[in-house]
Amino acid sequence: MQHETTVPFRDGFTWARLTEPAEPTGRAPLFVLHGGPGMAHDYVSNLDALADLTGRTVVHYDQIGCGKSSHHPDAPASQWVPQLFVDEFHNLQRALGFDEYHVLGQSWGGMLGAEIAVRQPAGLRSLEICNSPASMALWLAGAARLRSELPAEAREALDRHEAAGTLDDPEYAEATRVFYERHVCRVTPMPQDFVDSEQQMLADPTVYFTMNGPNEFHVVGTGRDWSIIDRLPLIAAPTLVVAGEFDEATPETWEPFVEHIPGARSHVFAGASHCTHLEMPEAFRAVIADFLAPLP
Repeated sequence: MQHETTVPFRDGFTWARLTEPAEPTGRAPLFVLHGGPGMAHDYVSNLDALADLTGRTVVHYDQIGCGKSSHHPDAPASQWVPQLFVDEFHNLQRALGFDEYHVLGQSWGGMLGAEIAVRQPAGLRSLEICNSPASMALWLAGAARLRSELPAEAREALDRHEAAGTLDDPEYAEATRVFYERHVCRVTPMPQDFVDSEQQMLADPTVYFTMNGPNEFHVVGTGRDWSIIDRLPLIAAPTLVVAGEFDEATPETWEPFVEHIPGARSHVFAGASHCTHLEMPEAFRAVIADFLAPLP
């Protein structure tokens, strides 16, 4: 069973969808944090199947500025910082009445999950970091390496249009797609859930363009200097880190989570890339469910 709600937040609101398990266990719910930032929940919506698989309520929500939550295209760039989204999460968590909870974040959502966890909130019971970097400097280095391995024609087009500032040229879009099909989602054609998230982001790119930039590997936004590595030892909750073999979140980007979070475990999905949950949905959900099984 599913139901939707909206919760006031600052001068806007957060949209959320709760999926209840057929056989509830009474254990703490799982919040799913989408990526982008600004990509909305659509592309991670298949994780609602974790409700029946784990006996837990699964909460999807669109972070403020995208999807079905309030949009703020005229907000200053200084608004779009991690603390805003940490505050939004806790505002939603409290409004829904969940004192205890688990957090699963994908891509930017994993970065946000780590930002939540380092603050050691009393109710956090576990953290699942999926396909996420521990710093944008590491992300950019990994992306540069993967980009150097693209076909020469694609590399040349990316370099030329970035130098000229012609990022809206169809040739640039096509070269970007070559990277995406290798390292973002290896399902062809792209799953409709991913397309839906991408299209809503392009319709209002405020958050994504401000914090990230025009695409996954040309990061020029306000988040380009973000890092959480030095704060990771503060995370006390049980933590699982997952990634794909061909992930744009390369090993050097996520290994600091495993190295610095006490007791953290990791799992790499062979043959998968950044959207592991879309490429190998059953295997992905099984790994998450297994990690959650012994937890309250």
